[in-house]
Amino acid sequence: MPDLSLADVERDALDTLIEFGNIPCLSPMFDEHWEESGHIEAAIQLLADWARQRSIADAHVEIHRLPERTPVLTVTVPATSATTGTCVLYGHLDKQPPLGDWSEGLDPYVPVRRGDRLYGRGLADDGYSVFAALLALESLEAAGRAHARCVVLIEASEESASSDLEAHLDALTDHLGQVELMICLDSGALTYDRLWVTSSLRGNVNVRVKVDVVPRALHSGLASGVVPSSFRVLRQLLDRVEDAETGKVLLPELFTDIPDEHVEAARALTEEFGDVAAEGLEVLDGVRLMGKSAVKRQLRRTWRPALSIIGMGGIPEPAIAGNVLRTSTTAVLSMRLPPTVPSDVAADAMVDVLSADPPEGAHVSVTVDSRGDGWVAAARAPWLASALVAASRDAFGRDPGFIGEGGSIPFLAELGRRYPGCQFVATGLIGPDANAHGIDEMLHLPTFVGVTNAVATIVAAHAVSASKS
Repeated sequence: MPDLSLADVERDALDTLIEFGNIPCLSPMFDEHWEESGHIEAAIQLLADWARQRSIADAHVEIHRLPERTPVLTVTVPATSATTGTCVLYGHLDKQPPLGDWSEGLDPYVPVRRGDRLYGRGLADDGYSVFAALLALESLEAAGRAHARCVVLIEASEESASSDLEAHLDALTDHLGQVELMICLDSGALTYDRLWVTSSLRGNVNVRVKVDVVPRALHSGLASGVVPSSFRVLRQLLDRVEDAETGKVLLPELFTDIPDEHVEAARALTEEFGDVAAEGLEVLDGVRLMGKSAVKRQLRRTWRPALSIIGMGGIPEPAIAGNVLRTSTTAVLSMRLPPTVPSDVAADAMVDVLSADPPEGAHVSVTVDSRGDGWVAAARAPWLASALVAASRDAFGRDPGFIGEGGSIPFLAELGRRYPGCQFVATGLIGPDANAHGIDEMLHLPTFVGVTNAVATIVAAHAVSASKS
């Protein structure tokens, strides 16, 4: 099989990947003026220009646009085998914000290489994807290996729950054709020593809750103890959603029965690798993790709902806090959902419970900011099961690993609905110390090379299988 090396990546892709890292192309959820700022446009033009330079026969590069939607990049490569179906290779170019202060010598938008690690926002999540996909196809053609018709699809709203993608998929239905294989390059890796394939992903709902009590701030000596605190009302509302003592989500609509095979997979995973859900989590001395065992923690991370408060508004910084009863308090709730719980059902349940009978007569507004369904991999065809083993052995010298992830990739759920007979491979570079969405995000370069070679093996195996069917 093709054997891409780190030197090849350094020669053909690294400079452009670093240039991409310089661009603060925040997802629309974090930059409502994304169109005016031009960062997403700069990023997609950069990637399109790099794609046009690849030595891939008859590749067609196009930027697709819809009104008031972020653009989508496609690179369409004609089949070199006697196949009629399409292989889609997916990634995204939009980024999360920096989150906080990065470590000394690191900057979210100034990529820094330290040995085999490249630091910068959006490199592992998910700027590398277009490079991996096209380098894999380029290596196949250079080696004379056949592949089906391939469409590399790079969107720009994934970090906003792929809010613009469904409209683009509607517009691209005829262009994509019959999708037989879907390779998603936006998932995680437990280790960097093998190809990791994701078996399930949680869904997600983000809900904004605002509590108003007075039209303007009042002196606390005058109003406190008489006018209800907006923060206290918010606490009461949150207690409807989550048990404050245990962290258990209280809405039955957000739970599902965990399939036996996923329970057994979690058990086997922890027997081989230990407490994988706790691995790499930096907590302060004395902080106790939730879950009574390694298996239960893994299942909590992958098949149980969990609430995080990811944003607060209406609360001054401590340095400027005054003795006032504030007008309002706002919280943004991020609810991770089990893979099979529909996000619209979860969103409706959250809105209903948070809106009903506001405490103390406070004015409560509840808005769903974003939502996305989870995903469970369908049964793998025999050819794909064999190809994954061969891909991991060829690229890493070890058998592949399979793991449920706690994150969300709404695109997979949407494609699963559109193409129920499609075979899915979800993999990626978000492994130990990758810090996606956090400070000091890192891309592990040797794994970038390994995943790219593995993708080439899988695409070639699909062509062989499709030609026989």
